[in-house]
Amino acid sequence: MLQIKGSNAIVKRIAHTMIRCVDRDASIDFYTKVLGMRLHRVVDYDAGRFSLIYLGYEPEENGPAVELTHNWDHNKRYQLGDGYGHIAITMSDVYAEAARIESCGGKITRPPGEMMDSGIHIAFVEDPDGYQIELIQTPFPPVDCAARDNGDV
Repeated sequence: MLQIKGSNAIVKRIAHTMIRCVDRDASIDFYTKVLGMRLHRVVDYDAGRFSLIYLGYEPEENGPAVELTHNWDHNKRYQLGDGYGHIAITMSDVYAEAARIESCGGKITRPPGEMMDSGIHIAFVEDPDGYQIELIQTPFPPVDCAARDNGDV
């Protein structure tokens, strides 16, 4: 937890990232069956004709979640724009996970490999709406703190 400077507010954590989905069931299947997240809850707003779907790896009160917004009357793919980058997920073996995701029908958009001689191994997959998900292998390589602090890294 952190107190915001000049405020009485206490910040605990990032709660969620919201993205829109066209096909509610396909998106829930992707995030639960392909990426292995848990479905926390679905809230339907009949008057507004939309649903909020919360998924994540940890219980919702403890860790960040992905919030999928499904607008019931929207049936075409959303424009992602050029400002969106990706959601990142850390894991122990990005190579095995990318192979498993592909075997489940997931679309790999960047095969697993080292990122620019950094020692960090990553891959990218795409969800049913075209959002990019980065898979990052942990643990990260050690950082030379002295070199970093001297601006050598």
